[in-house]
Amino acid sequence: MDNRFITIEGLDGAGKTTITHRISKYLKNQYGVTNILTTHEPGGTPVSDFLRVLIKYGGPMNEPINNISELLMIYAARLQLIENVIKPSLSKGYWVIGDRFDLSSQAYQGGGREIDILLLHALSDRITNTLSPDLTFYLDISPELSISRINHRQKLDRIEQEPLSFFDRVRSCYKKLASERKNIVTIDATQSLEEVSVSIYRHLDWWFLHP
Repeated sequence: MDNRFITIEGLDGAGKTTITHRISKYLKNQYGVTNILTTHEPGGTPVSDFLRVLIKYGGPMNEPINNISELLMIYAARLQLIENVIKPSLSKGYWVIGDRFDLSSQAYQGGGREIDILLLHALSDRITNTLSPDLTFYLDISPELSISRINHRQKLDRIEQEPLSFFDRVRSCYKKLASERKNIVTIDATQSLEEVSVSIYRHLDWWFLHP
């Protein structure tokens, strides 16, 4: 198979980062895919990493960040990543495995923040500019489990500190989008990491047989 763009989505604590690297290792070992790049959002370029700090922890003097401002920073970071990393890598034949992409904005800012869907779609269309993952794995866990898994972290960011109702909306939006789009595979991430990995490997095997 030629270059491919795979993304991993879900609530914090679902195991996205670990699964991103496991997929990369599986593709190398099982199918000999050597040109693989992993990315994460928000972040991935110097400008995107700077915006990541603002998005996650706020600006100087504890200035409140408006929901629309947050959304615009996320898309600015994404645009930098797309234009300076993802597209050039794909054009060179690399496989890109992304820890979050545009679906996160639909779920977190659209579902969680309840930002107008027309604005979200307009930004998405303009920024991603037809770039869409070939395959997305949505790691589904409950908000309660998500919170219990991340509570050990030394410092929770702005979004991680949102109330349970926020994450209920995020999850509902994820599940709705996953049910509507054929390129999204829902994985029960309440299973052990090994079980989650095996489920994903099986889907990847099927995908290779039915490109």
